[in-house]
Amino acid sequence: MTKDDCFELGKITKTHGVKGEVILWIDVDFPEEYEEMDSVFLDVNGELVPFFMDSFQLRGNKAIVKFEDIETYEQAEPLVNLQAYLPLDVLPELDGDQFYYHEIVGFQVIDEKLGQLGKVRTVYTMQVQDLLVMDYQGKEVLIPIEDSIVLEADKEAQTIAVNLPDGLLEVYLND
Repeated sequence: MTKDDCFELGKITKTHGVKGEVILWIDVDFPEEYEEMDSVFLDVNGELVPFFMDSFQLRGNKAIVKFEDIETYEQAEPLVNLQAYLPLDVLPELDGDQFYYHEIVGFQVIDEKLGQLGKVRTVYTMQVQDLLVMDYQGKEVLIPIEDSIVLEADKEAQTIAVNLPDGLLEVYLND
């Protein structure tokens, strides 16, 4: 299993108690959709290693997780700050023009007024606002992902329709 076959579910943020439990921050819109999972892949030194769960207690976007064969605080402590992944095939199906961020990398960004701008290079997931990243005239441009700006993703045509606020591109082009 490689990272290309997976999506990032979240991150282990800290230990919990003295019996080997950890806190897994689940960075998805609907964490309850993952309550029934019984394993995750953890990124250990660049390799995805499967970890099987003895228990999983969801509390909002956090879960208290007990992994098999991790019985003490000392065994759990090296897991802190490791990224957790799941295979892409466990992602729930989305309706209509909804999309997962990994799906739109490489899509052409087309503005209502300006036409083709560039391709989505990546997506930054931030606490306050998620951002599309594209290159435009040799500059990195960040586009806020919100309904009034990102209008539609056409998976078949591999395009993202946007309505950029006036002046957004100029902010990046003016040194």
